Amino acid sequence: MSIALPLNTFGSGGAEPYAVALRRNDVVTLKLRDNDQGQASKSTMDVARWNADADEADLTLLRSVTGPVLDIGCGPGRMVRAAMDLGLVVLGVDVSPTAIEIATEAGLPVLERSVFEALPAEGQWQTALLVDGNIGIGGDVSAMLARCVELLSPTGEIVVELHDDADRNSTYVGRLVDARGGESATFPWAEIGLRPIVGIAAALGLRLVQSWELDGRTFCRIAR
Repeated sequence: MSIALPLNTFGSGGAEPYAVALRRNDVVTLKLRDNDQGQASKSTMDVARWNADADEADLTLLRSVTGPVLDIGCGPGRMVRAAMDLGLVVLGVDVSPTAIEIATEAGLPVLERSVFEALPAEGQWQTALLVDGNIGIGGDVSAMLARCVELLSPTGEIVVELHDDADRNSTYVGRLVDARGGESATFPWAEIGLRPIVGIAAALGLRLVQSWELDGRTFCRIAR
């Protein structure tokens, strides 16, 4: 891979609020600074939901995909577990040692690894899954989509959970902060809506296959 790995990854370093929240089923707040406009914004990320069973929106998504499935940024393995229950071949990857530890303790097939590192079965995955905002990993949507193309089979698809603002296209330096004031190191992140991701995908030779909304969440399916 020619893509450089981010110096810091999601929620790592500092007081490790993400790791603490995973173990405590807490809600953590992702505070972001917009590099381009210098404006502060804040998103709330419910770690308790990530530790829970897949909800109906998750299951609807998974019922529409074909395996093998690569869950990128799998966290403690909610989608991995649900995919297995549906009979799909699946592997989760995440850079968080705590998330991978929790998933492994539950008997789930996961790897502690960045998506930008070498992965098993490259070029053979049928679905690359990017839910819970994980299209933002590394702060470069184009680089993430390009990496997914390398991982997928020629007929594979990328399934992305998008920002609810269809015009959103922002890159951030982010920091996780919990209710106790614990802060992570800063890390690159991105948020993107439907309209800009279609243009970015087209530049990579990809097309929008489908988009849909369910339970206040927005998704799309992208393929060659």
